[in-house]
Amino acid sequence: MSESATFEFRTYQENFENGPGGWFGFASNAQGIKPLEIRDSCAMTRSPWWIDYNHAPPGAGYMHLLYLLHTRGAPGEYLREVAGPNRFIQGKYPTDFTDARITLKLRGELLDQGTKLYFLAQGVHDGICCGWLLTGQPFTITPNWSEQSVFCTPDPTQWTCLGTRHDRADYYGSHPLPKVLGDANIDILLVLFPLDISPMGPLNGDPHKLRPERDYPVWRSRLPEGYVQLDEIRIDFPLRNEG
Repeated sequence: MSESATFEFRTYQENFENGPGGWFGFASNAQGIKPLEIRDSCAMTRSPWWIDYNHAPPGAGYMHLLYLLHTRGAPGEYLREVAGPNRFIQGKYPTDFTDARITLKLRGELLDQGTKLYFLAQGVHDGICCGWLLTGQPFTITPNWSEQSVFCTPDPTQWTCLGTRHDRADYYGSHPLPKVLGDANIDILLVLFPLDISPMGPLNGDPHKLRPERDYPVWRSRLPEGYVQLDEIRIDFPLRNEG
């Protein structure tokens, strides 16, 4: 970078004053998309949350998907009904999240059970979907409103690659962090990770090769409970101009 290089930002901002703006949650693979509660210009999600098992070991592990937003593509009719117009896609915001700043105004009450709230970016490249989780910079959930920012630095030590469970390598896998951050062309998420998945009762086989709450029951008491409210999410995308 030259000494005369300067940085400006293009900012995406969602304050939920006109609905969810394309954001939604996930109830389960069987039940599908879960609409967010919109109240007093805030988006809320409550437990119980679905257990995402697509990245079970040998992948990074299990997650709850609290907030999701597609970054490209045409949403289906049902998603449009549940999540409303996707203002990120309509605004043609970048999918290059390299060095982007993610700022949340949030509050909640959570029995976290050892999990933390993280930012996740996913992109499909060469036919494989790869997600990277910003585990080096968690958000803190408190009963009072707070504004917190994380930075999408392309430093792999700040991130965890999700990988894939044993039978989803046809779709999920690994790509270098700069490639995914440079074009997160599927979605961005806020997730609770990692989950303590404990089977309720004996199993026939490896639990990581089965699907929790679909193939076997789990102890829900070992999973997070509570709610999280978002008043605003802001993404500052750096635009480099060289003079």
